[in-house]
Amino acid sequence: MLRRHAPDVEVTATEVLDSHSGTTGRVKLRLTYAGDRAELPDTLFCKIAPFDPRQRTFLRHTGIGAMEARFYDMVAGDVPVRVPRVWHAETGDDGAFVMVLEDLDASGCTFPRPADPDVDERAASTVEELGRLHAHHWEDDRFAGDLDWVPERAGFGAGGGKDAGAATAAGSFIRFALERFADEMPSSFEAVGTLYADRAGDVLDLWDEGERTLIHGDPHGGNLFTDQGRTGFFDWAMFSRSPGMRDVAYYCCNSIPTDVRRAIEADLLRRYLGTLAGQGVVFDAGLAERQYRLFAVFSWVSAASTAAMGDRWQPASRALAAMERTTTAVEDLDSVGLLEEMLG
Repeated sequence: MLRRHAPDVEVTATEVLDSHSGTTGRVKLRLTYAGDRAELPDTLFCKIAPFDPRQRTFLRHTGIGAMEARFYDMVAGDVPVRVPRVWHAETGDDGAFVMVLEDLDASGCTFPRPADPDVDERAASTVEELGRLHAHHWEDDRFAGDLDWVPERAGFGAGGGKDAGAATAAGSFIRFALERFADEMPSSFEAVGTLYADRAGDVLDLWDEGERTLIHGDPHGGNLFTDQGRTGFFDWAMFSRSPGMRDVAYYCCNSIPTDVRRAIEADLLRRYLGTLAGQGVVFDAGLAERQYRLFAVFSWVSAASTAAMGDRWQPASRALAAMERTTTAVEDLDSVGLLEEMLG
């Protein structure tokens, strides 16, 4: 049965059209219904536990699969941005989860890539949509009410918590990346990596300073889609209540080709602030620029950590390209200098 977010219609047969596994298991299904199918789709996209036992253990430990299911069940219907339609989402007491979502391919959506000729238009749409999302939940009173379970810090382990173990784990990923890539990357790679690895807990605290809103947490290009010119977002496993600029810097530094980012970066920040202002949120431009430089490091940490894991989280070629883009962005923005200043 499809339930919770769907009519109570019996499914008499299913056919697996495609399946693969990474941080989660992903299955595309064709469904046959009994009786009146109303407006139910022919195909659906399901997210379940990874097929590999080691990945299942990892996901159970981090809890991010269950968190994403909880987002789709309890939050997705309220956000002002395009997300996959939710037909069913459920979590179990043991960390198990299942998500039955819209098949975006069947809905005619497309998926942007850095090499697309309209990458600047896609970037403008993305930061505007992030502005709508963030303005809607800016310092939201619900974070002390029905959304008090939303983590205060996105990340693997400890439910996004602030304990020393989370900082140690964050630093260890980067030390591994330094061992693998420092010799073949610019000097800025080792500079930001060493500073972060040595002061991970302090940097995590800096990232927590400032206003709180609901953020996607992982809006790189591989987690975006386009529907009639409008950017949408999927893969919400890393959402949290955090400063909104975290999303903006993450996307711009990770997913926009370097030459394009350099050309439109200032305009994208103005667009984001203008979108906030249009929703009644006034945010200082100087503070926004400073946060952007700071959260460029967050984008770099995510890309370098992912690249260090090879193909386990993302295709290696995609992760390496993102690592190169974020390294250049950190250098362009002198983010190491800003971190050294802020850390004293």
